Amino acid sequence: MKGEGCRIGRATSSRGWRRETEAPETRSRGEAVEALGLLARPGELGLATDLYELTMAAAYFEHGMVDEVAVFEMFVRHLPEDRGYLLVAGLEQAVEYLTRLSFDASSLAYLRRLPIFAAVSDDFFAYLERFRFTGDVNAFPEGTLAFANEPLVQVRAPIIEAQLVETFLLATINHQTLIATKAARVVEAARGTGVIEFGARRAHSFQAACYGARAAVIGGCIGTSNVLAGQRFGLKVYGTAAHSFTMGFPHEMDAFRAFHDTFPQHTILLIDTYDTLEGARRATQVAPDIAGVRLDSGDLLELSRQVRRILDEAGLRQAKIVASGDLNEDKIAALLDAGAPIDLWGVGTDLLTSRDAPALGGVYKLVAVEREGQRVPVRKLSQGKVTYPDAKQVYRARDAAGRFAGDALAIVGEVLPGEPLLVPVLRRGQRADPLPDLPAICARAREQLAALPEPFRRRRGPETYPVSLSPRLQAEAEAMVAGLE
Repeated sequence: MKGEGCRIGRATSSRGWRRETEAPETRSRGEAVEALGLLARPGELGLATDLYELTMAAAYFEHGMVDEVAVFEMFVRHLPEDRGYLLVAGLEQAVEYLTRLSFDASSLAYLRRLPIFAAVSDDFFAYLERFRFTGDVNAFPEGTLAFANEPLVQVRAPIIEAQLVETFLLATINHQTLIATKAARVVEAARGTGVIEFGARRAHSFQAACYGARAAVIGGCIGTSNVLAGQRFGLKVYGTAAHSFTMGFPHEMDAFRAFHDTFPQHTILLIDTYDTLEGARRATQVAPDIAGVRLDSGDLLELSRQVRRILDEAGLRQAKIVASGDLNEDKIAALLDAGAPIDLWGVGTDLLTSRDAPALGGVYKLVAVEREGQRVPVRKLSQGKVTYPDAKQVYRARDAAGRFAGDALAIVGEVLPGEPLLVPVLRRGQRADPLPDLPAICARAREQLAALPEPFRRRRGPETYPVSLSPRLQAEAEAMVAGLE
């Protein structure tokens, strides 16, 4: 299974680790939003925001600013510790939200009951009743690498519309990008051996588990243990049995035989319930063609060596060794450095919670407003939270070998050398082009990671990737500061 990478869609049955996959069921997008988006119907998505987005919307409305156009950009000021890059994910769900956002009658009735809206006119609620997102969105495609201060998403829309969507966009892009990035680190540490996302039971909700599984596959995992994520996103699903299965039988051998009888072509046996080495010997007696064994505890280096020897001496050279149990990229790298003969890794808690960097501090800031048909740049100058003004494009240069050589932020309309990374996603609230499917996203992620030089991919102490400002953007930013002095 080495080098399988991102595996999506229907597959023929194969011997080995128990895995099943089906193409995503055909179902309405509304049902998908209800089940996984926010446990909310499209008409309730208007409430999927922070209260201050709605209070600002009401104030804009009451002061005649409904038609004023603004440009907001989402970016990350500082990468988490020991992160040299971000792997962008979550855009598909963000677009689904934007194209379905509305307020139904029950949502509007709830808002009317809130004391803070007591003095707000009925006209505002009539506006919300008709509300749809009608703006333009540019974004980094999913599977693209990003760095500090680069706009991952850019929204140009009437200011109320642009303001209301902040919370959902941040929650969606922050989370999936965080997990995709963590997964990429784990997969790189595994050096071609397969990594399976095992974290559903430790995720910060089952919704997070499902979207986290999708993001983990974008990051390079070969599949997930999460069956609902497998169904909804067309991911390969993997699984064997727990210690409780073994303990539920009178004898370990009875459990092993029962599992093999039920899944003769997919027998992976969990051998560490009682005595790992004895469990390995019993596994060799079940059948000569078992697919493998799993280790979930103990000294994985020493145990994997001894188990490999037991399997090989019994003629089970085809049998894989799967390891799990509080693994992360550092532990996997250390085991492989020491020569552990482990073929597959099940990574749960550390992957799906990104335990060493559990939050991504993406922000969504106003960068320009439009007045009398002209775009007027704005800039935040708060201490420690300074932003770059104006609507921007990001250009990525490569060297002669195709490796990333540096990015440049430019004002929209400037043309610099390199690939422009922000692409049209929505125009007037409608999809500009079909979004890439998950296999295409995974392929892009692999190419992007391969093109990033090693110093920026290091697990610990990565170098800072060069991101510069165009002379025009630099001058505009400096002029805005000078104008306040």
